[in-house]
Amino acid sequence: MKEAYFYEKKDNKEVKCNLCSHRCKIKKGKRGICQVRENQEGSLKSLVYGKLVSQNVDPIEKKPLFHFLPGSRSYSISTVGCNFQCLHCQNWQISQYPRMNNGAIIGQEVTPNEIVQDTILAGAKSISYTYVEPTIFYEFAYDTGVLARSQNIKNVFVSNGYMTPETGRNSVEFLDAINIDLKAFSDKFYKEVCKARLQPVLDSIALMHELGIWLEVTTLIIPGWNDSEAELREIAKFVKGVSDAIPWHVTAFHPTYKMLDRPPTPVEILRKAREIGLEEGLKYVYEGNVPGEGGENTYCPSCGELVIARYGFSIVENRLEEGKCPKCNQPIDGIWQ
Repeated sequence: MKEAYFYEKKDNKEVKCNLCSHRCKIKKGKRGICQVRENQEGSLKSLVYGKLVSQNVDPIEKKPLFHFLPGSRSYSISTVGCNFQCLHCQNWQISQYPRMNNGAIIGQEVTPNEIVQDTILAGAKSISYTYVEPTIFYEFAYDTGVLARSQNIKNVFVSNGYMTPETGRNSVEFLDAINIDLKAFSDKFYKEVCKARLQPVLDSIALMHELGIWLEVTTLIIPGWNDSEAELREIAKFVKGVSDAIPWHVTAFHPTYKMLDRPPTPVEILRKAREIGLEEGLKYVYEGNVPGEGGENTYCPSCGELVIARYGFSIVENRLEEGKCPKCNQPIDGIWQ
């Protein structure tokens, strides 16, 4: 158990957690919304420090990150808990575990050094903090990430973007890349589907770009929820307003958890979303969860040349030459080595 970062002590042994944008006020003996940070006698403790429930070696494309060390492997870790309660969570068994099991915390005890050594043995070039919102185990991610960076290993967050500016700015000490889910462009969606708000996510996207952390954005398109042309165009305009070099992944929904009333996303909707992103001036827009449709490839935004061909999470051909288009020599935005 580790004392939490980013909290304030208040009267009557109450604390205020400033890790994420819920900024929970937590009474003695109680936990925050994430269910893994507990007020113990006026001190906030992380209950999941080093308690991992998932350790896998994934392709970096699975995060998804398409412009960050393509073709490399990423050692991926997670604890239980999450600060969102998404109705369509694909990892609900671990994200909602404490909430569904009377506050129980499970996980294998692991040290930051063990994670770094396992990453090296796996031949992975990065560590991904993923599967649930990684800021909820920030203390362990920070200690592991700082050690990893000293060993020339990169660090990646796959995030819902709900961290506070304090947490975001602190993450530059170890974080190299982040994929943020921009789940929709309405408070209605965030409130009813995730029990959260939109604006903190928008703020985090802008902040991560400002800090120089490599950023990609993902929107899971759910029929009837966030698939209108107007909303997709709003998302594309927002991302473009931060930077036209941010890759936008528009991915297909499949019914899961508590959202079984919606059909899978039609491929034509993904194609339309990709067209909208390109029309709005984004350089790189990708279709996800539909392998073989061609929307996974990277093309030069200057001359249209195929630069990286993909099938699912695999690289079929990488034609980059020192980060540039092989035809017109245009630099392609990203971190390539």
